[in-house]
Amino acid sequence: MLAKRIIPCLDVKDNRVVKGVNFLNLRDAGDPVELGARYSDEGADELVFLDITATIRSRKTIVELVEKVAENVFIPFTVGGGIGTIEQMDELLRSGAEKVSVNTAAVAKSNILTEGAERFGAQCVVLAIDARRRTDIKGKWIVTVKAGTEPTEIDVVEWAQKGEEMGAGEILLTSMDADGTLAGYDNELNKAVSDAVDIPVIASGGAGKLEHLYDAIVDGDADAVLMASITHFETISIREMKQYLRNRGIAVNL
Repeated sequence: MLAKRIIPCLDVKDNRVVKGVNFLNLRDAGDPVELGARYSDEGADELVFLDITATIRSRKTIVELVEKVAENVFIPFTVGGGIGTIEQMDELLRSGAEKVSVNTAAVAKSNILTEGAERFGAQCVVLAIDARRRTDIKGKWIVTVKAGTEPTEIDVVEWAQKGEEMGAGEILLTSMDADGTLAGYDNELNKAVSDAVDIPVIASGGAGKLEHLYDAIVDGDADAVLMASITHFETISIREMKQYLRNRGIAVNL
């Protein structure tokens, strides 16, 4: 069995890491370079760096900050936020990112996934999906874009399948309903998407305690778990997470 990955997420606004609840009420969590280096040293498998205001403000991701973070970490690194062209993908990968994550642009012009995969390889292209649970139909979710501010009519599971067909090598799946709540991942969502695609799915949104990580992997069938609040505010260390999962029979890289 492939090892499951532990991936801290750095949501960045104005060159600072921030964390909120349901994408709102953001509070400062520290310097992205310092946090990235700390997680790298602690044994995180990967990092995700998301410039959460880039799309809303229609500006490209801060390349200089990506370079600084990349200089201080020695693990794979995904960057997203405001990526709308193949040229921006190229610039970020050249700046030190291992992968690029695309959300809004993929919905607006889905060929960006195909073009990115053809040019850089599918392993470099991550389809980010911010999912909101539908209130009118049980067990269904819609895709939201522009950092969760704009809902679409697109079904999340169908979009994940289409994203895989178009070339995405991985899916970063965030439950907006669970985000920042510390109440656990939306594993019904994670399971539905994981069952529908053959590429890895990263579960995101809701991690609050060690059991939640285990549940996302076992119940949600996630290939990796993303977290922010419990790492940024030093509630649980990366080492504690990995040792806990290993003790419960989950393959991880210590």
